Amino acid sequence: MILELKDIHVYYGKSYILHGVTLGVQTGEVFGMVGRNGVGKTTTLRTIFGLSRAKQGSITFQGQEITRMPAHQIPRLGIGYVPQGRRIFPKLTTLENIMTAVVSGRVDQGLLEEVYDYFPRLRERPKQLGGTLSGGEQQMLAMARAMIANPKLLILDEPTEGLMPIMVDTIRNSIQRLNREKGVTVLLVEQNLDTVLKVCGRVSILEKGVLKYTETVDKLDRTKLLAHLGV
Repeated sequence: MILELKDIHVYYGKSYILHGVTLGVQTGEVFGMVGRNGVGKTTTLRTIFGLSRAKQGSITFQGQEITRMPAHQIPRLGIGYVPQGRRIFPKLTTLENIMTAVVSGRVDQGLLEEVYDYFPRLRERPKQLGGTLSGGEQQMLAMARAMIANPKLLILDEPTEGLMPIMVDTIRNSIQRLNREKGVTVLLVEQNLDTVLKVCGRVSILEKGVLKYTETVDKLDRTKLLAHLGV
C-alpha cells in the first residue's frame, strides 16, 4: 500500500463528518471514491493532505505517519493534490501558476516539457492570466501545477466537474497516461461514473461519512452503485 487510512474520524465543529474511514490505496493503481454530495469525499481528501485534521485514526504514506504533518510539508513527500474547483491563481500567468508548486524553487525544464506534452494548450499561452482561461483549460492548469512536483500519488477531487465532453476525455486520458506511462498512483473522487468505470481499477462507496464497501470495477455491482448514488 502506498497510502493507508485507519479508523479516521473527522469533525467540523460539532458536525461529525467521517465515521471511522479505513481504506488502502495500492502502489500504481487508480483508485476511485464515489458517493453523493456531502457524504465526506472531499473531507477525506483534505484530511489526507493535512487541510482538515482527524480527531482519531492514522494516515500513512509509504509507511510514514502523516496524520499530524503540516499541510505545506506533505507535497515534499510526493503527494500532489488537485482540489475541487481548481483553485488556480486568477491574476498569475499559466506559467506562474505552475511554478507555485515547484518544491525546489527551480523548475526542471525536462519535467515542464513533460507537463506541456500532456497539455499542449498551456505551452501555447505561458503568459495568459489564469483567470482568463476556460473552465477546461483551468482544470488542465490545476493538474499541471500538481504534476510539476513529480508526485508519486496524485489526488484528484472532481476533475471533470462542469466540463464539456471533449474536455472530460482530455482529463480522463491524462489520468490514464500518468498512471500508465509514469506509474503515478491516483486517488480519484469523481461523480462522472463513466470516467470512474473506465479509469479506475477499484472503487469505494462513501455514504454519510461511512465507507460502505470497496470492490474491483469488474466485480462492481452497478445496481448497488447507482442506488448508493441516488441515480
